[in-house]
Amino acid sequence: MRGADKLLELVGSVPLLRRQAVAAAAQGVRVLVTLGPDQPLRAAALERLAVEPLVVPEAAEGMAASLRAGAAAAEGAALLVMLADMPEIGAEDLAAVIAAHLAAPEAVVRAAGEDGTPGHPVVIPARLLAGLTRLSGDQGAREVLRGEAAVLVPLPGQRALTDLDTPEDWAAWRARTGL
Repeated sequence: MRGADKLLELVGSVPLLRRQAVAAAAQGVRVLVTLGPDQPLRAAALERLAVEPLVVPEAAEGMAASLRAGAAAAEGAALLVMLADMPEIGAEDLAAVIAAHLAAPEAVVRAAGEDGTPGHPVVIPARLLAGLTRLSGDQGAREVLRGEAAVLVPLPGQRALTDLDTPEDWAAWRARTGL
């Protein structure tokens, strides 16, 4: 992002991180938001929301640090992993993924594109959380999920796949959506 913070990009005049936290909090579930220790602007974006900021001292290590912290804080419950840089995921999408988890609590539940391409968010059942605690580096949960058949929840369009990482991604997305 060439120095900009993609999670503080505005979507409809609201920082993306706050927008996604509001959608998650609307589900009536415990919401943890992992933050690096040096991210006061991200923390400020979450003020007065029904979410629990979870400071991850080793956040610079990469995604594995957040997954380890989330797994430890989940206290034996399933963990819905939602990447905050996916601006098309909304409350209705989270509700659909959570409903699929409640129908199959031992299964991995994964949002997918309309065409069935696996995406995010992903619900990792409690039985797999120990595997998350062993991750390291900038890797996601792929290793822990290997060999697991996932219940796919197709979402409209490309919502489960739209991930904005660069200024060019953001510009193209804004041109397409008008947001």
